[in-house]
Amino acid sequence: MKEGTNVKLSPRNRLPGRITEMVKDEGTAKVGMQVGDNYVVALITRESVDELGLEPGQEVMAVVKATDVMILTGITHTSSEMP
Repeated sequence: MKEGTNVKLSPRNRLPGRITEMVKDEGTAKVGMQVGDNYVVALITRESVDELGLEPGQEVMAVVKATDVMILTGITHTSSEMP
C-alpha cells in the first residue's frame, strides 16, 4: 500500500496512541501503547512489527476488533483510580 492512499477500515474502535514499549522474541512481539490515560498492549507477530516499521515513540492507531466484551461489576473505586 502506498503512503497517502485513502485507507478504509470497518472496525469503529480506533484508539490513537504512542508506542511506549516493544519487546520482540523469536516469533511474536508485545507492543505497549499509551492511549490517553490508558495503557494498551497488543500481541502481534514479529513479522508485522518489521513490516510496519514500528518503533517506540511512534504515533499509531490501535484498532480493536473483538468478538467479546466483558463487563466487570462490584468495583468500589472511580475510573480515575483505575490502573
